[in-house]
This record gives sequence, structure tokens and C-alpha cells, in this order.
Amino acid sequence: MYNPKSIYAKLAFETIFTYVKGNSLKSIRKQKIPEELSERQACFVSIHKLNDDLRGCIGTIEPVRTCLFYEIIDNAIAASSRDTRFSPITIDEIDDIKVSVDVLSIPKKISDISELDPKKFGVIVSDKFSRKALLLPNLEGINSVDVQLNIVKRKAGIYEKNEELNIYKFSSTRFH
Repeated sequence: MYNPKSIYAKLAFETIFTYVKGNSLKSIRKQKIPEELSERQACFVSIHKLNDDLRGCIGTIEPVRTCLFYEIIDNAIAASSRDTRFSPITIDEIDDIKVSVDVLSIPKKISDISELDPKKFGVIVSDKFSRKALLLPNLEGINSVDVQLNIVKRKAGIYEKNEELNIYKFSSTRFH
């Protein structure tokens, strides 16, 4: 069975495993919160098959829980069961998945796209109609700012070329 190395990914995997088995999450939620997970921070939980194909990914742009510990738990449940691109994870898949957690910095509005670097920074775009999307940094196959912006705009449903956008960058620390 998959054995994540970081406390972040261990919590996410333990949550997914417990949730998919249909067991109560009370024992996980009642654990003593490790100091590293006690701050309010946004995060994304990503689930991949062992061949690296994406199997689920959900997170928060801004923290919505009291601390990162609960943010990871809730995002792990959502990534395993509510990512609309995939069916929910089943118990039969548990041995064939791996989990990572991206902890996000506070997003900073940019004034020029020259401030972006898809290997270093994730990006958030929004428009005047409240369409909004996020793309994590350092994703395979995304090697230019143009590609990064095109993908995140499509995710947001923004197809107009000259649409005035709010663009934010953020860094992320990925834990496997």
C-alpha cells in the first residue's frame, strides 16, 4: 500500500482511506493537531494513479477552515468523491493511488504577465462576471506563461481574447 512520506500527504491519504471504506472520520478529526498544520492556509489535495494520471484534485484558493489540518481533511474528501471530472474513488483503487498536498501562499495581484513563471507560480484568473479558476504551479507539460494562462482561462470559462482579467500569482509547497 502507498505510504506517503510527509505529514500533509499522510493526513490526506488516511482521510481518503477512511472515507472510502465508509468509516467515521471522527477519530481523524479528533487527533491532536500537529503544529505544522495549525495555521490557517489554503491547500489543494491531488490524487494520482500510480502511472501519474490525475484521479482527483480539489482545494481552496483562500483558507475556509480554522486550520490547515481541517482544510486537508475536507479537501481530501472532496478530491476523492466530488471532483466532477471523475467518479468517486473506490476501495478497490486504494492500492493504486498516491496523494499530494499543495499548500498555497497568499495570492498576489500582478500588474504584468512578465511576473509569472509556470514552474514557480500558480495562477488565478477572474473576470468582471465572477468567473474564476486556479492552476497549480509546476505541472507537467505547462512550460510557458501563454500555455498556463490559456488553460486557466478555459477552466474559468473565459474565452474572449481581450477580456480584462484580474490575474494573481501564488507559490505552493507540494508535499508527497
